[in-house]
Amino acid sequence: MTTTATKPPTADTAQRRILRVLVASQILSGLGLAAGVTVGALLAQDMLGSTTLAGLPSTLLTGGAALTAVTVGRVSQRRGRRPGLVLGYLAGVLGAAGVIAAAVLDSPALLFTAMFVYGAGSATNLQARYAGADLAAPGQRARAVSTVLVATTLGGVAGPNLTAPTGEFAERLGIPNLAGPFLLSGAAYALAAAVLAVSLRPDPLLLARERVTHPPDGATPAPRERGEGSVVLGALVMVVTQLVMVAVMTMTPVHMHDHGHGTTASGLVIALHIAAMYLPSILTGRLTDRHGPLRTAGASALTLLAAAVLAATAPASSVPLLALALALLGLGWNLGLVSGTAVITDAIPLATRAKTQGLVDVSISLAGATGGLTSGLVVSAAGYPELALTSGVLALGLLPVIAATAYSAHRARRSTSGRE
Repeated sequence: MTTTATKPPTADTAQRRILRVLVASQILSGLGLAAGVTVGALLAQDMLGSTTLAGLPSTLLTGGAALTAVTVGRVSQRRGRRPGLVLGYLAGVLGAAGVIAAAVLDSPALLFTAMFVYGAGSATNLQARYAGADLAAPGQRARAVSTVLVATTLGGVAGPNLTAPTGEFAERLGIPNLAGPFLLSGAAYALAAAVLAVSLRPDPLLLARERVTHPPDGATPAPRERGEGSVVLGALVMVVTQLVMVAVMTMTPVHMHDHGHGTTASGLVIALHIAAMYLPSILTGRLTDRHGPLRTAGASALTLLAAAVLAATAPASSVPLLALALALLGLGWNLGLVSGTAVITDAIPLATRAKTQGLVDVSISLAGATGGLTSGLVVSAAGYPELALTSGVLALGLLPVIAATAYSAHRARRSTSGRE
């Protein structure tokens, strides 16, 4: 009787399975993203009876996200993507539980501490995009990243619409209404962690390393490809796009409120903005793989510039024009995130990939915090149009850096082909 050895899964088979698991976990974790943004400030205001520190939960959430990005990156580097992502989501569960406890106990100190821990969920959700690219072929990495990103949209859109039902459910349990969305967040992050813990097998990062050091069927190891750009450029693209996006997005509802628009109008504008941040991902991933990440990064800068100019010049009474400006802002962010992720994934060797990616995401989180904190100061000192135009100038500043990198890459290719 002969036995047939079980062959390890091919790279394509493993990649398809990994993407399915990541999509499922992203849909679940997307449900948990909205609570901190939607009701965190309201919960702080309700506890303190003042708006003075109402913005602190958002800042603490960002700080927690930055710390988590480092931690998840280091754990993933040592043990693989699965342990790192699971740990991050479980920290998000702990933070959600702490927020609920703070609401029950009416403890602002506990609330602020818990919001810091709760930021782990959003950081982990963003880190998952890297896992989608570990096993992807060089010409399909941006597409894999975009597949993971677009899955977040499904949960992210459903989450805010469940705020009222979860609040009512919380009241039945004797929990303050505003803490209800955190019940959903905790459950969503817990389910996402369970899906990854059980199903993210093989681990994409560990399998990618294995295939480089021990190629299947005696094949020669594939040389590390030279991607366009560098870690610095990829990080710079994502940092600038994050700063510009957060700065303009944060102050647009305030700008609209100051000119007589209600929460329904501003809510619609922000909803369209969020949809534009994620829904185009499948298309932008394909464009990046086909035309290269540098061209896509340049398109990101131009799109952000167009959004900023439109936001600055649109009449404050025109909701459609402001909505278009915010939609372009979301699209520019998407182009920057997908192209920047592709650049650094190509540039970083597998031996240090997860750790470096975690550090890059720290920079992204800090850029978002900077954009959010400074946007109000700029508007107070100069006005919303000036904030938008300043943001556009920052985005425009990416173009010469991208052009210089593209020129250097072109010269390097010509030099290599000449030697051959």
